[in-house]
Amino acid sequence: MKTYRLIPLIAAFSILSGCGFSSAKQQEPAEEALKVNVSEVIEEIIPQIQDFSATVQANVTNNIAPQLAARIQKIYVEVGDFVSKGQKLVQMDDNSLEQIRTQLDNMELSFERIDQLYQVGGVSRAEWDAQKAGLDVLRTQYANLSENTQLLSPVNGVVTARNYDSGDLFGMNMPLLVVEQIVPVKLQIHVSESFFTKIHKGMDVDIKLDVYPQEVFKGKVSIVYPTVTAATRTFPVEITIPNADKKVRPGMFARVSVNMGSEPRLLVPDRSVIKQIGSGERYVFVYKDGKAEYRLIQPGKRLDNYYECLEGLEEGDLVITTGLNQLTNGAEVEWIK
Repeated sequence: MKTYRLIPLIAAFSILSGCGFSSAKQQEPAEEALKVNVSEVIEEIIPQIQDFSATVQANVTNNIAPQLAARIQKIYVEVGDFVSKGQKLVQMDDNSLEQIRTQLDNMELSFERIDQLYQVGGVSRAEWDAQKAGLDVLRTQYANLSENTQLLSPVNGVVTARNYDSGDLFGMNMPLLVVEQIVPVKLQIHVSESFFTKIHKGMDVDIKLDVYPQEVFKGKVSIVYPTVTAATRTFPVEITIPNADKKVRPGMFARVSVNMGSEPRLLVPDRSVIKQIGSGERYVFVYKDGKAEYRLIQPGKRLDNYYECLEGLEEGDLVITTGLNQLTNGAEVEWIK
């Protein structure tokens, strides 16, 4: 029969227990609060500058063409030429004009004789009226044909298109020339209806063009359209640029800045604002009673080292600006003053 030796094992266990291996857990040291810097949310009066994009347009665009199909005798201008109001641009075939001129000369002589007879009672008033009406019709025909034989520029401008050559038969399918007035030029922006009461005719605006990145051009609001487009909740606004030096040309891309007045805005340091991954929302941590409080905000425009805060904070709130990647909502922090 075997005998088990239990006493040494019990003794050994007692020795180990006496050395500190008891069943009670040792108390862990408390975590030290994260030291942080904070910045106060302030309110300031901020100019409300709204930016828009637009394409420069000619102030006036004229399609130059006769009213009837005819042979082009000569075109006097090329694309890019600057022209003056009343300048002759095109001479059309004038055979029909000469025929009408001959008829008009004969009718004017005939009317002179009728008029003399009428003065002495040789013809009736009805005969005189009929002759006068026929002469007026022919004079109108001649004036219209003359206008469509010699094509003149209706404005001071630049030729931006030429669709025919001398000797071609003008076929009415497209204008012969296009002349655009570029002194001044204009552009149109579409403004949110929330600014309907803040924009008015005569307002000064600043304009930048990609082709002249270092220059700011001055313009004025010339037309404020009276209705709001239901689909976009915007209303059109037309802006005129004097363009005396003719540097601005139709088709250029423009960025327009309009000052809508000044309003009080809360400002929060940009280094305190965190972008929510996956959603694009922005949030900050506010220092409150020794803890970090998560706060979702709606930022506005960026102004140097600050963002406008439209929602989520109040004036005087203390936002945390350091250690942001170590913070969680409710974490204990220590303000380094």
